Amino acid sequence: MNEVSYSKKNEEIECVLYKNCRKNYKPHTHASHLSIGCIQKGKVCIIIDGVRKIYAQGEKFLIQPNVLHEIKTIDNNSYSMMVLCIKINPSEQIKSDRLKKLQKSILENPENIYLIEEMSKDSEISPYHMIRKFKKAFGLTPHQFQIQCKVRKAQKLLEKEKSIAEVTYDAGFCDQSHLDRCFRKIVGLTPLQYQNSLLTESWEEFCK
Repeated sequence: MNEVSYSKKNEEIECVLYKNCRKNYKPHTHASHLSIGCIQKGKVCIIIDGVRKIYAQGEKFLIQPNVLHEIKTIDNNSYSMMVLCIKINPSEQIKSDRLKKLQKSILENPENIYLIEEMSKDSEISPYHMIRKFKKAFGLTPHQFQIQCKVRKAQKLLEKEKSIAEVTYDAGFCDQSHLDRCFRKIVGLTPLQYQNSLLTESWEEFCK
């Protein structure tokens, strides 16, 4: 099994296994997924919404959608854990209809060029306040969120066994090096490594 492996039960539920992993993940969010994790071996530091906690074998954690979090190793020691990602509707948590609309627009078409000035006009909020309110609601600035959504779209396209060149264009990246750089920052793998991490075995076998 790869250091990081992915398997989907369906379009609503995905499982990610980290086996003797030493990867660190910089601050990011999951816009439409609730993440439930369990540490199977070792220890790992998870910072959720600014709160740092060390999780050890047998301990569980939960990360709500749109909550900024990061994962760090302890003294570069390996860890093993399973994370269940369950798709939900995150917009129900956001009170502002304008922000809901803006997030939905980015989520649905992250590959489109969408300048801050256009986002500001569409949400009817000044650029400065729009960026501040968006980050407060979703954990990332609009630009950071759009890059993350491009990477998420690239993941879906890679799952369909599209070539890296096709994925680069369809996900809205300017070139393959840009895709690779952003993909590694968020997923912790190169696009090719991610494709290789997608297991074809049954869900039951994967989750044993």
